Amino acid sequence: MWFKPALSVVVATAVPDLLLFAIDRLDLVMYTMAGSLCALYGHNLPYARRARAVAGVVVSMVVGMAISLVAASLTGSTAVLIAVGALLAAGQKMLCDATRIGPPGPVIFTFITSAALFAPQHLGQVPGHLALTLAAGVISWLVTVGPAVIRREGPERRATARALDAAAAYVTAPGHRTRRGAVAAVHAAWQALLSAGRPTPVRRALERLVVHAEAALAGGAHDASPIAPAAAPASDPERLRAWARQTRARGPVPTPPPAPGTSDELFGIDAERAVRRTRSRRDARRALLRSLAPGSPLLPIGARVLIGCALAGYVSQAAGVGRPYWAIVTAASLYQANVTLSWNRALQRTLGNLLGVLAFAAVLPVSRTGPLALIGFCLFFGFAAEALITRNYWLGSIAVTPMALLVLEFGGTHPAGELIGDRVLDTVIGAGVGILAAMLVTNRRAAGRLEKALAATDRARAHAVHALAAPQPTPAALDAARRRLTGSLVELCEADDTAAGEWWQRALPQEQVLAAEQAGHRTLAATATRQGLIAPAQENGAV
Repeated sequence: MWFKPALSVVVATAVPDLLLFAIDRLDLVMYTMAGSLCALYGHNLPYARRARAVAGVVVSMVVGMAISLVAASLTGSTAVLIAVGALLAAGQKMLCDATRIGPPGPVIFTFITSAALFAPQHLGQVPGHLALTLAAGVISWLVTVGPAVIRREGPERRATARALDAAAAYVTAPGHRTRRGAVAAVHAAWQALLSAGRPTPVRRALERLVVHAEAALAGGAHDASPIAPAAAPASDPERLRAWARQTRARGPVPTPPPAPGTSDELFGIDAERAVRRTRSRRDARRALLRSLAPGSPLLPIGARVLIGCALAGYVSQAAGVGRPYWAIVTAASLYQANVTLSWNRALQRTLGNLLGVLAFAAVLPVSRTGPLALIGFCLFFGFAAEALITRNYWLGSIAVTPMALLVLEFGGTHPAGELIGDRVLDTVIGAGVGILAAMLVTNRRAAGRLEKALAATDRARAHAVHALAAPQPTPAALDAARRRLTGSLVELCEADDTAAGEWWQRALPQEQVLAAEQAGHRTLAATATRQGLIAPAQENGAV
């Protein structure tokens, strides 16, 4: 689906750009682009959730723009604007991580709001500029949600296909890495189907396919258990891959043979869907507030972003850059889940930006031949950035840099040497200072998050064992127990990966994590056996 966000942002950008060209007001492109870039979000979500998520992105973008534009209109102090930009970047990073919106995450918000901080602004202009952002955001919402009219189950189909492929990979090569990937993919597929809305015939067929993927995963886990060998033969990986190809295609969803226990499984899904319908949005807001409260593992990441972006901006100002927003953006773009990933991102970002400056220098003379040429290059680089960045970050950065520089041309031409020199200097300063802040601001809460995830997994496993021990457990109870355990295992894997790449912290309980994962997967296999999803083992095994 790499081309979907790329095409969406092209359409969402082209419509307002051409309208502004028609009325000869291309100087307002920066404000419409803030709304147009909202079309990058939500493409991995079912349309029901996507509509709410993209609406939230648009509102958040308007709020961020309002803060930036008001600050720019009230003060001309670069030092104050840098501080506002760093605070915005830290808040945007924490909010995006808490809501798990993305890709592309917070970098789009930071890119737009930081640029707006250093744009000449009068207080009376702010409402009109925000109206442009909101109007372009509405276009983005229509572009991202519009495909539901043609293929309303498209996101669920892709999630199901990924689950089938991941299960096939695990059956082909059982191992720690493939098992983690398969568990995460199956869990994501169920979450997509549960949040997609009312069940339709297509979604029912997708649910049955996910049951097969889950049965293959559970059967493989049962086979891999040294305590309970000789489970039923694992599913054919080629059959799973064939179903995945058909599910992705535009034809009908394949109809798998009835898996044992399918009716019980789907009964449990319906029960969980009913619970979700009655769950209030107040609970979701409380969960969001807890993730941002004192003690949250997100706070050290927010501190890193705040300190790194502020220092990058001030160093850039001291180096003589008049509008050091790119140093802020470069620093903000580096911060990933841990220091190791941030270091890798810093290298990729620096290389991509420096090569992107060369691309900008090559196209700048042609882009200045007319406004349509400028619009065309912006659309081309926007498409290229989104098409490449998910496959290779530094290649995508090559396209991002000329697009960001060309946007400045809508407000008037600037000396090419000054633009290129400032961008190179900002990139080097932002990457260097940003990664230094990542190493100095430690995140010892990563180990604490891992310990909490380990305890939650133990509780979820104990709950599943208790459900198994019941004389006649209901399908809904078994399914809820298994899904809770699966979710806790996914969270445990994520917390383990994050903590493993974090520097300067206490020793991690790696042996306990591995033991908890193995025990959890044995329990999942036993639960699947009790539900009839896989055949029972010839020897009884502990759960």
